[in-house]
Amino acid sequence: MARSAFLDPSEVRAVYRRRAKRYDFTANLYYLIGFRETHFRRAAVAALALNAGDTVVEIGCGTGLNCSLLQRAIGPNGRIVGVDLAAEMLTVARARIQKEGWRNVDLVESSAAAFEFPAGVDGVLSTFALTLEPDYAEVRQRAASALTPGKRFVLLDLRLPQNWLRYLAPLFVLIVQPFAVSLEVAKRRPWESVARYFTNPTYRALYFGFAYIATGEAPWPHGQSPREMKQL
Repeated sequence: MARSAFLDPSEVRAVYRRRAKRYDFTANLYYLIGFRETHFRRAAVAALALNAGDTVVEIGCGTGLNCSLLQRAIGPNGRIVGVDLAAEMLTVARARIQKEGWRNVDLVESSAAAFEFPAGVDGVLSTFALTLEPDYAEVRQRAASALTPGKRFVLLDLRLPQNWLRYLAPLFVLIVQPFAVSLEVAKRRPWESVARYFTNPTYRALYFGFAYIATGEAPWPHGQSPREMKQL
C-alpha cells in the first residue's frame, strides 16, 4: 500500500484521531534522538511575550501540552482558546484541563483554515501543527487581523534544512511520518508568509535546521505609531 502524502486534511485528522491517546508518550520518544520538544515549546511560548490577563489562541492545540506554559504567562484572569481538527485530541486536552482545574480554557473543534478568530487577541501560537494545514497563508492573514496591534504570532514547526543535512530528508520524513508528515508536507514553507502579514519578523533555526521558531507582530494601522495608538 502506497504511503499517504497527507495533503488531504481528512487524512491528517484520521492520523491524529488514532494517535490521540498515545500522543504525549510518542511525542516524547523524539528525545531519544536529542529533539528537546518541551524546551522548544517553552521557547515558543516565551516568544509570545504574553502578559497576565491576555487572551491567546493556539492553533493545533492537540492534547493541551502547551496549556501549562501558557497558564504561567497569562494567569487565571487570562484566556486560552485551543483549536484542533481532531475531536479525540480535544478529549485528551479536556481531561488535562479538568485535572488541573483550569477554568479559563475554551476548546474548539475546527481546522485552522475554518476557525473564526475572536477579535482583540493578544497572541496566536502554533506548535508542530500549521505545516499540516494547506491554507496556512490564509490562517496567517486572519490571525494578523485578529491580533491587537503590536501583539505576536509565533510558529514552532518542522522543515527540511537547506544545509547538507537536506540529503537526510528521506530519513527525516520516515521518522516523523507517524505524525502525518510526508515529503510533500515537509516541503511547505509557512514561515515565509509571516513576513508577508506581520511586522518585525524573526526566524530562529532549531535542531540543525530541522525545526524553527518564526515570529511576527500584528501591524499598526497605517500612519499611526504605537505611541499614538496608546493615546487614543
